[in-house]
Amino acid sequence: MSARETKYSGHGAPDDRIGATRRTPAKAGGSRGLAAPSRTNRIEAQCRAKGMRLTGQRRLIAQVLSEAEDHPDVFELHRRVVSRCPHVALATVYRTVKRLEAEGILERREFRDGHARYERASKEHHDHLIDLETGTVVEFRSAEIERLQEEIARQLGFRLVSHRLELYAVPVPARLRPDQNRS
Repeated sequence: MSARETKYSGHGAPDDRIGATRRTPAKAGGSRGLAAPSRTNRIEAQCRAKGMRLTGQRRLIAQVLSEAEDHPDVFELHRRVVSRCPHVALATVYRTVKRLEAEGILERREFRDGHARYERASKEHHDHLIDLETGTVVEFRSAEIERLQEEIARQLGFRLVSHRLELYAVPVPARLRPDQNRS
């Protein structure tokens, strides 16, 4: 399954399908040295729109984050950055990530591993399923779960304004998975 492919549960009505995006580590590589502006660097574009000054190192960090298909922590982000430009300090990565978070360009996530991980801020709400064996984070959306959360809040006398759902799971062996083709 590719990093952007949508996976459906196969159960329920079409509107109740669970759309999932598996985010796996991006491949290292690319040009060595500081990143040149790229059309695909959405983070850099957001920084410019907010009037942020972009040094070559910040631009490189933004490029690496834009290319990420996973939720890297600062150490992993630094590893990817120094593979392209060895002179970028860990402190520079920390400061840049903090600034991007403060500007609403990145969102900080803390899963069970105790490390703060980062992802591009998204206007579309999504939840996370974390594979406890590999650490892979699967992003998903489910209209059914969203409706249920709203209903629970309403029944308890509240209006839901925000939530975060993180599911921690281990893979079920293929031989034990229910056949999704059966009716």
